[in-house]
Amino acid sequence: MIHISEEDFQALRAHGEETYPHECCGVLLGKSEAGVGNRVSLIVRAGNTRTDSAHNRYNIAPQELVKVQRQARGLGFDIVGFYHSHPDHPAQWSQTDFAEAHWMGCSYVITSVDKGKAELTNSFLLTGTSEENKAFQNEEVVVETPQPELISKERGEA
Repeated sequence: MIHISEEDFQALRAHGEETYPHECCGVLLGKSEAGVGNRVSLIVRAGNTRTDSAHNRYNIAPQELVKVQRQARGLGFDIVGFYHSHPDHPAQWSQTDFAEAHWMGCSYVITSVDKGKAELTNSFLLTGTSEENKAFQNEEVVVETPQPELISKERGEA
């Protein structure tokens, strides 16, 4: 299960709309909680460095990923997943997505963007202990809305 705020969920979907007809991509920072799953605290947009087929492939430059990983550590977070869009294609992982997935225990969130409009968003947990036994498992996406009493407390209201 992956937990993400409504704000971050809408932001990653909007990212897919902005980059249409090319794939967008980004990194999900947060913590993995036993019995709960991956909890996203921050999304970080990344540049898609694929110039040959950006309409159906994405790549995050290694130096950008290292920078995001350092940012995560500085904030007390881990990389808990990645997101990308599928322009005019289902929100289902492809063989290329699977072949290029290497972060075990991470969530891979995919949003289908149909004619420039974000449609379905799905998540897949990369399970296994090695490249030989890795697998994608369908993962429930829990979109969390802020509780009114928490908003009041954050604003200093009684």
